[in-house]
Amino acid sequence: MSGTYKTGPAATDDRDGMTEPHPDAPVRFDTKIVVLLRTDLAPWQALNVTAFLVSGITAAHPEAVGEPYADADGTPYLALLGQPVVVLGGTAEQLTASHAKAVGRGLDQAVYTREMFSTGHDAANRAAVRAVGRDDLDLVGIALHGPKNAVDKTVKGIPLHS
Repeated sequence: MSGTYKTGPAATDDRDGMTEPHPDAPVRFDTKIVVLLRTDLAPWQALNVTAFLVSGITAAHPEAVGEPYADADGTPYLALLGQPVVVLGGTAEQLTASHAKAVGRGLDQAVYTREMFSTGHDAANRAAVRAVGRDDLDLVGIALHGPKNAVDKTVKGIPLHS
């Protein structure tokens, strides 16, 4: 039996003699970040909710942030998350079920409720969430972070957002 096997690009040496993975080498992450949005949101709402939810994951997991960027001219840019964010789209029922599973699995979770669209600042957002019991939240988006397998099981069967 013969075949060709991809092993990925070889490691490269940087200037201080340390070996770093090649930029094109596959990277495996132990954790996963998923944003699950209601599919009936207006485009501006989906983008706004995604931004808020990812900021919650980033605040709770600063170790997930990579190094700052710079272009070829040396212009500096802010660091971004160092791993992909998967954005899924589901129904209200799928968000509620995923939220309950995430709570049961102890996953870190950020939530965005419909009431938050009518508030104007962080304290009002927190008050809107605090006013409603967990099982009665009108979720329009959740973000999850945790072990890859646990996150995958929590959102199993929910398609990518389109």
